[in-house]
Amino acid sequence: MRHLSFAFLLLGLWVLLSGHFDSLLLGLGLASTLLTLFLALRMDVVDHESHPIHLSGRLLRFHAFLTREILMANLDVVRHILRNGKAISPQMFELPVPHRTDLGRVIYANSITLTPGTVSVSLGKDQVLVHALSKEGADDLSSGRLAQAVPDDVEVVDR
Repeated sequence: MRHLSFAFLLLGLWVLLSGHFDSLLLGLGLASTLLTLFLALRMDVVDHESHPIHLSGRLLRFHAFLTREILMANLDVVRHILRNGKAISPQMFELPVPHRTDLGRVIYANSITLTPGTVSVSLGKDQVLVHALSKEGADDLSSGRLAQAVPDDVEVVDR
């Protein structure tokens, strides 16, 4: 199932990027997709973490959640700027990382950095060092809403 979804993803990406719908070009796109899939399987680079198809539903919900958080954080940063910087209170603090997989930890740290007003400075096994523009931003991250929204169902497969 994972390989089939990876093939459809590659083919869909090829069609979107090429924009050609002639039968010859679609056939060549299919051939290049199959060749790429064959090489990826032969090199053993397609696994649960590189193509987490079982997370697709949760990832869509997470993207919607993250988009909302990014918009709200943008408004918060603008509000702080319009107050002539009086409300800015930079914070450096550590947050626990509740995710058990590398993929979950990286998605969490990158989500913190994507949200305006916060930056992941360092990521460890159990904690992430964060710089926040304001105390409100730090308190919002400390609440754990973002950590709970990050999908972390990926099983690590030993090779």
